[in-house]
Amino acid sequence: MNILHVIANLAPRYGGPAKAGMEMAAALAARGHDVTIFTTNQDGSGVLEVPTDRTIRKNGVDIRYFPVIQPKFWRTSPAMAAALKKEMPRFDIVHIHSLYLFHGMAAGHYARKHGVPYIVRPHGTLDPVMHARHRYRKKIMETLFEDRNIRRADALHYTTEEELLLAEPYVHGSSGFVVPNGINSSDYRELPPKGTFRSRYKLLEGKRMLLFFSRINFKKGLDVLVEAFRDIHRRHPDTVLVLTGPDDENYGQRVRDWLKAASLSEFAIFTGMLTGTDKLAVLRDADLFLLPSYSENFGIAVVEAMACGVPVVISDKVNIWREVVAEGAGLATPVDPIRVADAACQLLDDPELRERMGERGRAMASQYYEWSQVAAQLEQEYRRLAGEAGRAGSGRGAQAGLTWGS
Repeated sequence: MNILHVIANLAPRYGGPAKAGMEMAAALAARGHDVTIFTTNQDGSGVLEVPTDRTIRKNGVDIRYFPVIQPKFWRTSPAMAAALKKEMPRFDIVHIHSLYLFHGMAAGHYARKHGVPYIVRPHGTLDPVMHARHRYRKKIMETLFEDRNIRRADALHYTTEEELLLAEPYVHGSSGFVVPNGINSSDYRELPPKGTFRSRYKLLEGKRMLLFFSRINFKKGLDVLVEAFRDIHRRHPDTVLVLTGPDDENYGQRVRDWLKAASLSEFAIFTGMLTGTDKLAVLRDADLFLLPSYSENFGIAVVEAMACGVPVVISDKVNIWREVVAEGAGLATPVDPIRVADAACQLLDDPELRERMGERGRAMASQYYEWSQVAAQLEQEYRRLAGEAGRAGSGRGAQAGLTWGS
């Protein structure tokens, strides 16, 4: 199949969505498909140092970067729209990542215009917490294009059953399927020697390391984490909190202020974003992974921690929490600092339980979230939807909707 993925950005600072989009495309290419990604060169307030005048080949995937222009919050790229208009007819199916952004409006419009089946992946934006955020601005976009994109999509792609259920009130009856995100378990098979990360920080000598490994972002429950850490550290003074991840919109300063107010600054380490062996080293040395998010459509960082044998404590708003608990790979709590602290202390007090959960998490990651398996599931959905679109005939293109740039 000739498959197009359309995503706002691939810069590493955007965390799980960018990582998953690239790896998903590569896994499909490994199954013999022709896979193309259309994206922008946005990297925060700047741009990536990538060519925007030609295709880049990476991991078997053709990647087209297009210039982003103002307003950048909308990931605006007329050059991408022009390419979609020209090239859309050659694709068998289109996979649109996330809502409320320019690339989704353009891709949905031209897919309908040319009768190409398309899938919309909400990326958690239809979770009630996220749906309510910036509601006025989103309502305008829903009226202009997003409701149409959702109603006329051939399917919505969710990564968990929980995400599907939470999105139901907002999808106008559109059908969907569940296929999870994935990892390449081989990337986590050979880990750095234990102690590699700890050796870089004197503070970690003889201490137990609690790891937050995600974007420094409002939805990650960092206010809850700081309050929970206050209680954990009172009960276990040998604990240090390590926060690893890119800082969204300078939110990290707020976290530092909370830590200072709680007299915990000297027991916390901010590493920034880590990649490659540095990332594996911090995961390898963690005693416990903590993620008390307010909203998390999947939680790829949770799977990465489990792949490294780290027991996890997550909130029941991280949408794989049921699976994690059922497999015995970790504990889940409400988004409440007392409950988070109690769960963390339960594991800190029981080394054997931590070890068992770490082993079960490693098994769970490889059994359920290997990209080769995930890609096979996606391929099955693509073929089903492309077949249904073909049987529906050529009348699909008559309902393109928005008439701009037609």
